[in-house]
Amino acid sequence: MQSQSIVPNVSLTADQAEAAELIEEWFFHLNTQIFVLCGYAGTGKTFLVDYIVRKLGLTAGVSAVFVAPTGKAASVLIRGGSPAGTVHGLIYTREEDIEVNEDGEVISERFLRFVKREQLTPGIRLIIVDETSMVPDDILRDLLSFGIKCLFCGDPAQLPPVSGACNLLSYPVITLKEIVRQEANNPIVRLAEEVRKGREIPFGEYGKGVSVLPLRTLEKEEVDRLLLEADQIIAGTNRTRMRLNRTVRMLRGIPPEAVLPTDGEKLVCTLNNWGKALDPNGVFRLVNGIVGNAYCVREQEDGLAQLDFKPDFLPDTVYDLPFDTGIFRERGYYHGYGDKACFLEGGRMVHESNVEALRRFRIRREDTVCRFEFAYAVTCHKAQGSEYDTVVVFDESRYFDNAASWLYTAITRARKKLVILR
Repeated sequence: MQSQSIVPNVSLTADQAEAAELIEEWFFHLNTQIFVLCGYAGTGKTFLVDYIVRKLGLTAGVSAVFVAPTGKAASVLIRGGSPAGTVHGLIYTREEDIEVNEDGEVISERFLRFVKREQLTPGIRLIIVDETSMVPDDILRDLLSFGIKCLFCGDPAQLPPVSGACNLLSYPVITLKEIVRQEANNPIVRLAEEVRKGREIPFGEYGKGVSVLPLRTLEKEEVDRLLLEADQIIAGTNRTRMRLNRTVRMLRGIPPEAVLPTDGEKLVCTLNNWGKALDPNGVFRLVNGIVGNAYCVREQEDGLAQLDFKPDFLPDTVYDLPFDTGIFRERGYYHGYGDKACFLEGGRMVHESNVEALRRFRIRREDTVCRFEFAYAVTCHKAQGSEYDTVVVFDESRYFDNAASWLYTAITRARKKLVILR
């Protein structure tokens, strides 16, 4: 029986109203487990989902659970007022092969694997999955195995992930296309719509804080100002990304000889480390694409160093992370995937292959070697799933077969201000 709940008196667009009716019919009367809701930028997809949850008589975070494929994407939902976590955190538990010393302290974590939960928290009736295109097929199968109805949401105009994507967004039940009234005059939304429709975007001003500028004719001082004001710079190629990161470091007054990160510098994690929690409850993990700031960097042996890392979407700091310095020194990592750093008595830290040091000192604990790179500028793929107040885009869409999707994705990372340099 349908629950009776207080639903706000709101005005829906025609396609929002149609989607709401379809979802309600599916949830209460159809046996199919999956409903795919697509929506372009500015069509009010997030607003509609919130409305639907209340219309169905569900409670966000209890009977209706919001999840995203990454911690950063989940943080966008949280910022919008929805209690959210990751798909991994919802459906998996972690199993570790660990070694402890006589005091019961963990000194070694030899492997980590995810084990599908036997059941989810009782009372969950609907799982809402955002950024669906970033959910790999194997995880999708595990999610559906619980038999709970899943509302999959996403923007079909965005770039597909580099690998491991599912194809659900290719088969939507309905796609929201009508721009909602609140967004009709948003220059970022209007620009994204023009790109999505395949139209050329000439140079010019498109509204307050939104412009497309010719890079070659700008004074260096103007470009430098834009780089320093950006919350995030987005580039297409790794060559441009690295050049821009070097430029921003120089503009921030960091001397060229300081090749390792200094206090407060912006970094992005480039290696999944599912065993490393970012928050006390273990909801978010240190995985590829997490952006934050480095503190207290101290160099060790064997091409390793340690740092403290504060993710940009959490209040917590993760301390004493070992990381590979090779990418900062020689543009290539010294150590392989899953390698361990050994913390020895006396404060030394060495790589697990350093047999001589391991013979002479007692190992206090081991930890996975992390990988970080500077993140003042990131590629569009790395920025996917994130949003920033002020974005500067170096338009390199011409290097991609799906040029319109690349530029559309870059544009829609901006919340308030956007400058496209071409």
